[in-house]
Amino acid sequence: MSLIQFNFESEYLYSNTTVGIILPERPQYVSSEKFYKKEKKYKVLWLLHGTYGDWSDWIRKTRIELYAAEHDLICVLPSALNSDYTSWPSFSLGYDMESHLVKELMPIIHNWFPASEKREDNYIAGLSMGGRGALSYILDYPELFSSAAILSYVPEDFSKPDWDEKYRSRRDSISATRLENRIRNAGGKEAYERKNNYREKLFKMHNEGILPNLFFACGTKDSLYYEEYKQFKAECEERNVPIRFMEEDGMKHEWRFWEDAIKVAMEYFDI
Repeated sequence: MSLIQFNFESEYLYSNTTVGIILPERPQYVSSEKFYKKEKKYKVLWLLHGTYGDWSDWIRKTRIELYAAEHDLICVLPSALNSDYTSWPSFSLGYDMESHLVKELMPIIHNWFPASEKREDNYIAGLSMGGRGALSYILDYPELFSSAAILSYVPEDFSKPDWDEKYRSRRDSISATRLENRIRNAGGKEAYERKNNYREKLFKMHNEGILPNLFFACGTKDSLYYEEYKQFKAECEERNVPIRFMEEDGMKHEWRFWEDAIKVAMEYFDI
């Protein structure tokens, strides 16, 4: 495979940003002239990192290059800080990660590289915060992506009056601070729930027969999400929502699990 570290000034992030791009590599038995002149458009996997990470996480901590080679596809790895892959207008000059990916990065990849822009050829996946981002993009922009893999994340259940207590009661104070910032950024708790009620949106799309192909995965020792994952899975099964679920015994919120899960997800999507 070929790995590009692509740096450019973003219109929506108001700063330079770095994107990793894995491109199919020329087989040794094919001439350069023939390979680089061909007009083939490759399928694209948009792969999102988690909190504290950047574009390089998947490269450094998994064999994603090998998996991309096996599936003969382009893999795009954006950098998103700790933004939840959404818009933060009050941060410095503004930081609109959602518009950056949809209105800027996707046109760059689809027009500057041999990437297919067809919905059926674009897949999105992510871990933890990146799983949150992958779910939000495929439900908000179902015309852009055919499938999504959500690893170690499940949508919040706003039907519970005390849904926010799980964040405030965690041992670390970072979760509570993050939730407070999310709510403030959205314009209040009600606005936050309206914007982020992906659980309700998912069930609504299922009832309307327009739910995209979804894959959820979580380790059984994941203290952040496994209990919620089990509840969400049970509710989906009760409603006959056709989601593929995967759990792995003994795995925590960790890269060993995400390595296994992304490989299974790619095989499930039959990329």
